Amino acid sequence: MAESASLLFNPHTYDPAHFDPETRRLLRATVDWFEARGKRRLIEDYRSRAWLGDFLDFAAREDLFATFLTPASAANKDGRRWDTARIAALNEIFGFYGLDYWYAWQVTILGLGPVWQSDNAESRTRAADLLSRGEVFAFGLSEKAHGADIYSTDMLLTPDGDGGFRASGSKYYIGNGNAAGLVSVFGRRTDVEGPDGYVFFAADSRHEAYRLVKNVVDSSKYVSEFRLADYPVGPADILHTGRAAFDAALNTVNVGKFNLCTASIGICEHAMYEAVTHASNRILYGRPVTAFPHVRRELTDAYVRLVGMKLFSDRAVDYFRSAGPDDRRYLLFNPMTKMKVTTEGEKVIDLMWDVIAAKGFEKDNYFAQAAVEIRGLPKLEGTVHVNLALILKFMRNHLLNPVDRPAVPTRLDAADDTFLFQQGPARGLGSVRFHDWRPAFDAYAEVPNVARFREQANALCTFVETAAPDEEQSRDLDLLLAVGQLFALVVHGQLILEQARLTGLDEALLDELFAVLVRDFSAHAVELHGKDSATEAQQNWALAAVRRPVVDAARSARIWEQVEALSGAYEMGQ
Repeated sequence: MAESASLLFNPHTYDPAHFDPETRRLLRATVDWFEARGKRRLIEDYRSRAWLGDFLDFAAREDLFATFLTPASAANKDGRRWDTARIAALNEIFGFYGLDYWYAWQVTILGLGPVWQSDNAESRTRAADLLSRGEVFAFGLSEKAHGADIYSTDMLLTPDGDGGFRASGSKYYIGNGNAAGLVSVFGRRTDVEGPDGYVFFAADSRHEAYRLVKNVVDSSKYVSEFRLADYPVGPADILHTGRAAFDAALNTVNVGKFNLCTASIGICEHAMYEAVTHASNRILYGRPVTAFPHVRRELTDAYVRLVGMKLFSDRAVDYFRSAGPDDRRYLLFNPMTKMKVTTEGEKVIDLMWDVIAAKGFEKDNYFAQAAVEIRGLPKLEGTVHVNLALILKFMRNHLLNPVDRPAVPTRLDAADDTFLFQQGPARGLGSVRFHDWRPAFDAYAEVPNVARFREQANALCTFVETAAPDEEQSRDLDLLLAVGQLFALVVHGQLILEQARLTGLDEALLDELFAVLVRDFSAHAVELHGKDSATEAQQNWALAAVRRPVVDAARSARIWEQVEALSGAYEMGQ
């Protein structure tokens, strides 16, 4: 019981003692606000698509967004900093209570990205002041016709003859576009061709030349379409020009993309309490539902996958916070958190839903909401396919060409993560180098399923050396994505093991988790075998990489006790 209680977020016992006093106060105050609001109101607001005014009023009173999202260099009050560790903690809390709340916060982070990267002191001061007044922000990048294809933006800035511009065009899928005190908008000049013509500028959603068209989704999340018509853009509004504007867009997504993993974790945690409690108290054919072997396996798989999500994400925070110009390993671990952790979240929900069945549709449960919201996270800030393709750029260097790197410690210190707004040019991913992934596995060589998975990881190295896609296959994204899934599993396992070592995780729990990862690797290998363009050598490799996990009934029974202990451990008050 102690293991499961300590690994999952539980509002009744939550005490983030590893943070400074003000951070602890704000995190606890946020939990208490939701708990006081109660489950009935939480669900009703979700169902009625109510705007989040009460929540934003609370955040403004507590100075929540300003404290967490103002870098120290722009702060006008002590305690404000951009600290990825505590941002991740707040993501998890928001996800636990509802993605609508997280979304308003997430798109504020995106809207702030171009500002905090800018040298425009006036805009930075303005943003800090707006945060202090409880305002939210928006990120005006996507367009209806082009999505996030920023090469093709139709937001046009025409010189006005006085050193400024008039901006006209529309943006689509823009969160907080109905209420943002500042919208960071990407466009291009009409008088300059190519990348030199890109511009990021600050707009105000309350300006008369800013027209809010609609909310494009049926949700409390206000995902807006807006249009600018001869919107005046003065020098004080210009955040970036030329290639720097392009880089600011991609680097902002680097920062914001990371938040999806911990939101997914929060959703799964709340849903798991409901699912295990229901299954443990449901009698079917004279027996508790949890007496059936397939139910125990599904709930145990869901639990260990969720633990893996948390371990990976916690460790990725350390690499984010320790990044610098000469250490950009975070550029791999970031799309991993976005793609791998969020798709694991979908699997966790599906496993539990197979157990609780019709209960997962009931309107008075959080689970019905979770089952819908978990689907959105893999599809935000780039699809799974986009992020898998990005991950593949790192595969050869990560697997085959390690270099010496200083060990990255656990980063829970109250420091400002300044490099995130000084990332520089958004290119050169193929040159990023990594420390050797093998020692993380060596440290747990005696854990049976870690050793079994290590065999598969070694086999992937052989694949890259001897049967990697040729030039023609490199244009077959369908084949490459199957390879990407295999590589992602190795990276996933590596950071899980690093965090397990740092936290002293129960080795039985780790063994059970890696049994799941062994099955996943085998499934993706079989998928690769069936691809249309797979060569005979690749097909033979794929089948040879299939492994059966090491079965241990006593170990599985021990982990099931941890899962069963979640029954009744938390229920949100009405």
